[in-house]
Parts: sequence; structure tokens; C-alpha cells
Amino acid sequence: MYDYLIVGAGLFGCVFAHEATKKGKKCLVVDKRDHVGGNVYCENVDGINVHKYGAHIFHTNDKDIWDYVNQFAEFNNYVNSPVSISKGKLYNLPFNMNTFYQLWGTKTPEEAKTIIESQIKEFGCKNPENLEEQALSLIGKDVYETLIKEYTEKQWGKKATELPAFIIKRLPVRYTFNNNYFNDAYQGIPIGGYNKIIDGLLEGIDIKTNVDFFKDKDALSSLAKKIVFTGKIDEFYDYNYGNLEYRSLRFENTKLNTENFQGNAVVNYNDSNVPYTRIIEHKHFEFGKQKHTVITKEFSEQWTTEKEAYYPINNEENQKKYQAYKALSLQEPDVIFGGRLAEYKYYDMHQIIASALQKTKKEFN
Repeated sequence: MYDYLIVGAGLFGCVFAHEATKKGKKCLVVDKRDHVGGNVYCENVDGINVHKYGAHIFHTNDKDIWDYVNQFAEFNNYVNSPVSISKGKLYNLPFNMNTFYQLWGTKTPEEAKTIIESQIKEFGCKNPENLEEQALSLIGKDVYETLIKEYTEKQWGKKATELPAFIIKRLPVRYTFNNNYFNDAYQGIPIGGYNKIIDGLLEGIDIKTNVDFFKDKDALSSLAKKIVFTGKIDEFYDYNYGNLEYRSLRFENTKLNTENFQGNAVVNYNDSNVPYTRIIEHKHFEFGKQKHTVITKEFSEQWTTEKEAYYPINNEENQKKYQAYKALSLQEPDVIFGGRLAEYKYYDMHQIIASALQKTKKEFN
């Protein structure tokens, strides 16, 4: 009945479906949630687009990808400039001259560099064996202890000394007064929310929500010549080599009868005695003027198979398992695996779109 059954209506699945349809192919998109859009889905709460699965800020250096998403929605000029609270004080992110002034009162790049370099010399090491040693070797003690240590331990549920060094291969350090978190040429939020992009991608395509692929795998698979699978690759193979591990997230939304709760879209909470990692105030993504606001407290949690998988834990053990599953997937000529869960890789939105476009190009050329 269909050329492609696309399992998962996130960005990868939607882009693939759109491109396949343009090539005259018939697609069916299924998703176990009650909506399409995956983690970029926005829920309208009294006129405010709430990022239901955490903050999503689109950014890319790739003009082709930027032009691609702009065909479905106009983007505003939102610039991601998070702030961080540590021991009752506010600090700008990413680490820049504003941050260094807030820490030490330094006013020139030379003053800040001197402090950082002396701390790296004192506390760093040549061959870091864990995240703590890596951070100390990149940025020194003060920035690490104030803005990295406790936040990272909350995020991953482990001590920094127990986390692999590769988690922070580099840290963005700027010796300018620039609070723009990303270095990319293009950045913004789609006006009206990400649903506009998803709806544009899926226009004219058959969709079924509340469908668990694994509860009716054979019947669903028989509907199409090929499958595009964007779920967990280990689940596809019945956990043959064991579970791949993830971190999960939990969100607590609150509508407040105040116009402006925190003055910024994203505020990080570093201290270990605060259970959540950050608070998102959604109206600031679209410069909202509503008399009310909606905030989301974001909690990092231990993942179980009953919870949503958000961040792959790419340690050596999990990578070995993934490579075993990937080897199986290469023997499946009629299944295309794509996206964060199927490729066990942390992708940003522009990277997922690029990956989907690359795989459709390979498929249809």
C-alpha cells in the first residue's frame, strides 16, 4: 500500500517523508505519541507556545539548512543568551568577559586570561582521566566549581570524577563581552512555533498517532516496501546485545499570573540543593507580550525503559553495544535507520535535518 512506513514523527521522519513524497513516493508516518513533531512539538497554552520537551533554539552555519526550514516558517531574531544562578549570584553564559567580571571583577581580556591560565597551571593536568580533570585543564578552578561541577553532576546523575573526560571535549571561552551562546551564522525561533514546520513537512501525507510500532510490528511492516525507523535501535533488535543507556528528563509546567517571571528564556540552576537544572520561560522565545506567563522546571532523571530517552550515554561500553546493533542494521536493505535514537547520537536539530536530507539523497539518486 505504501512505499515507506516511517516510524516516528520527529524531525528525521518528517523530513524523510516530505522528501520522499516530493519524489512521488507514498508514505505512512506513525508515532506512539498523540501528536507529531517529536521533541520539537509545541503546546499552545493560552497563546504561549510551550516547548513541551525542553528548550529548542534553531541554529546553524549551513545556509542550505537555514533556507530549508525557512520555506515552512518565518524565523524571528531570537538569540540564545542563558544566565546561570550559582550560590545566589547571576552569571552570563557562555563563559565570556561578562562572566569573568562577575567572578573576579576583571575588566580586560588580559586580566581574565592571566587568572584562567594560572589556574589551569595550578589545577589542570596533561592527560585528564575524568570530566573534573578535563574541566580544570580547560578553564581552571573558579569557573569549574561555580558554573560546571554541580550542574553537570545533576545533569548526569554522577560525580564529575566518575564521568568520562570526553563529555566536555572543549568549553566555549570568549574574551569579548558577547552573551550569544552559539557561534552560528543563523539562529532563531519559528514564529508561531515549531509545529508550523512539522505541519508543512507532513502536508498531504498519511499520519497515524497513538500507534506503538512494536505492538503490531508485523502488520505495520507489511503495509510498506521499506521502513524508515527513528526509534531506539536496541529495541528494534529486541535488546539482543542488551540495553543502550540514556538520561531522561521530566518537566513541570506552571502558568503564572505575572507578566515576566525571570526576564530570560533560559536560566540554569547550578546548586546541587536545587533539584531542577533549569527554568524555561517560553514567552521570551517569541518576545511575547501576554499578561501571564508559562514556566517549565526541567529535571534530569535516571532513565528506565518506561521513560523517554533524551541523551545517549556515549561511554565505551554503550558504544560497543551500539556498534554491534549498527552491524545488524547494515544487513537490512529494506530498513533505513535515522535520528538520535536510531543512530545513538546526540544531534542538534540542524544536524538531524542534514542527516535526513543526506539519506533521502542516497535513497533517491
